[in-house]
Amino acid sequence: MGVINVAVAGCLGKMGATVCETVIAAADMKLCGLADAKAAVQPEAYGLSVSAVVSRENFGGAVDVMVEFTHPSCVYNNVMRALEENINCVVGTTGLSEAQRGDIEKLTLKNNLFTLIAPNFAIGAVLMMKFSEAASKYMGRAEIIEMHHDQKVDAPSGTALLTAKMMAPNCSRNVVAGEKILIAGARGAALESLNIHSVRLPGFLAHQQVIFGGPGQVLTLRHDSMSRDSFMPGVALAIRESQKRKGFYFGLETVMDLAF
Repeated sequence: MGVINVAVAGCLGKMGATVCETVIAAADMKLCGLADAKAAVQPEAYGLSVSAVVSRENFGGAVDVMVEFTHPSCVYNNVMRALEENINCVVGTTGLSEAQRGDIEKLTLKNNLFTLIAPNFAIGAVLMMKFSEAASKYMGRAEIIEMHHDQKVDAPSGTALLTAKMMAPNCSRNVVAGEKILIAGARGAALESLNIHSVRLPGFLAHQQVIFGGPGQVLTLRHDSMSRDSFMPGVALAIRESQKRKGFYFGLETVMDLAF
C-alpha cells in the first residue's frame, strides 16, 4: 500500500485540525485537500487552499479518503457528495439519523466504496463499549452517564446511543415501584431498556461511565478522553482500513480484531 491521499472536511475545527496534524505526521499519508464552512474567513491552511464545498476537484483530484469532522447540520450532505464522486469516507461527526445512515450505506455499496461512521474513535472508548456489552449478559440492570464539553450540540452522545443499543438485548428496564418523577427527565432519557444521562459543562471533553447494579454490588466501567489526541490512533486506523476494505461500517469496533 502506497501513500494515502487524505482530505479533511472540518479542517478549521478543533477535531479537524488535530486530524490534519496527524495525517501530516504519518509517513504513509499525505494531506491533499481541505474543506470547511469557514473557508471565506480562512482560505488557506497547512499550505493548502480551504474550500467551502466538498469535491474531488477542490481536493486536488488525487484523493483516496475524506475524513469528516464538521457539524450534524452538514455531515450528511458532505458525505453524500464525497461518495457521489467516488471518495471513501471516515466519518466522526455524530447526529446522523437512521434514514441518513441508510442513504449513505446504499450509496457506499452502489459505488463499491468504503465508509466508516464511528461515534467514537478512542480505542479505550471502543473497549469500554465492548466490555459493557459483555458485562450486560451477566448484570442486566444498568444506566449510562455521558459527559461532554458545553459546545457539543447533540445529546445523548453517539457513543452513549451505540453503547445502549449494544447492551439493550441483555438489559431490563430500571423501574422503581411507585416512582414519582418530580421534574421531567430526572431519570434520564430512555432508550429501549436503558436510561441515559447527558452532562454538558465546560472543563469536560468526552467521558462516559456505564454503571451496573446487582445484589450487593456495583460495577462501573468508565472511559475518559483527556485530549483530542486520544481519538487519533483510531482515526489513523480507519484511514488505513479504507484502503483495505469495501463496504459500510458503523462503529470503529467493526474494523478491529475484537474477538469477544
